[in-house]
Amino acid sequence: MTINRGRTALITGISGQDGSYLAELLLTEGYVVHGIVRHTSSLIANTSRLDTVYQDPHETGRRLFLHKGDVTDAGMMVNLIRDIRPDEIYNLAAQSHVRVSFDLPEYTANVTALGAIRLLEAVRASGIDTRIYQASTSEMFGTTAPPQDENTRFHPRSPYGVAKVYAHWATVNYRESYGMFAVNGISFNHESPRRGETFVTRKITRAVARIAAGLEQKVYLGNLDAVRDWGYAPEYVEAMWRMLRHDEPVDYVIATGRAATVRDFAEAAFSHAGLDWREHVAHDERYERPAEVPELVGDPAKIEREIGWKARVHWDELARIMVDADRKALPGGA
Repeated sequence: MTINRGRTALITGISGQDGSYLAELLLTEGYVVHGIVRHTSSLIANTSRLDTVYQDPHETGRRLFLHKGDVTDAGMMVNLIRDIRPDEIYNLAAQSHVRVSFDLPEYTANVTALGAIRLLEAVRASGIDTRIYQASTSEMFGTTAPPQDENTRFHPRSPYGVAKVYAHWATVNYRESYGMFAVNGISFNHESPRRGETFVTRKITRAVARIAAGLEQKVYLGNLDAVRDWGYAPEYVEAMWRMLRHDEPVDYVIATGRAATVRDFAEAAFSHAGLDWREHVAHDERYERPAEVPELVGDPAKIEREIGWKARVHWDELARIMVDADRKALPGGA
């Protein structure tokens, strides 16, 4: 822990699932952590995932600082980066819900694609020497057959995937053009009890908890045949951190290498609560995408070999972790 004391990190999207776990990790490692949170009428509601590490602004010696802002504001980004001069920047800000990106394509592009270029330009304009992590995604691969690795061709099938391809190649371009230490972590699906309730894994596990407690009877899902490589978010943020500690700026796939369908995940989650998923899962075509992505399964061999990171929690254990957390969160800890 002492080897990192005094290092400063900036996290965009700090109030999200990954941002909150990353903040915890960096604070444990002795960092001073700055995070950008979008302004709302209720700042507390916007930062609930940070409750475990939140520090009152009036405290002395605190190491977590939250700044109101948005990656759509280029001037704010330049000023903030110039003022705090972070050693590391993690760009986790995005409109990251794939299905929603079809309804809000322009907003998704503004935040997810142009937000990345604004950050890269802010670093260049500030003239600071920093290391940048860009959160890329397996959704960039789209219909390209698995297993997908760092050399797999991109064929995105959503406005979100397209926006992430733009951000990915912008990061590569700035690395090659300006000599920046800027890397892409191509993360496959990673979940946790902090996952948003509209994402399919959390939607399932939350429904399991409520059905087991007698509060609901059904959960409605889209494509049950979609194949995904699901990992555990706290482990994935460790991979992000390790990538910025590496000697050279290198892009890596972050994945477990194991596949499961949405149906498999649902069956594991319901079974953990002693329920038959077939009695409680119903189909609703409204939750299907205009363009589906059939299979995303990563090949993590490169990151395992070069950095030593390896996923430990796989999709079946992940389902149990999330069900237990959602049941405990119900009144009375059902």
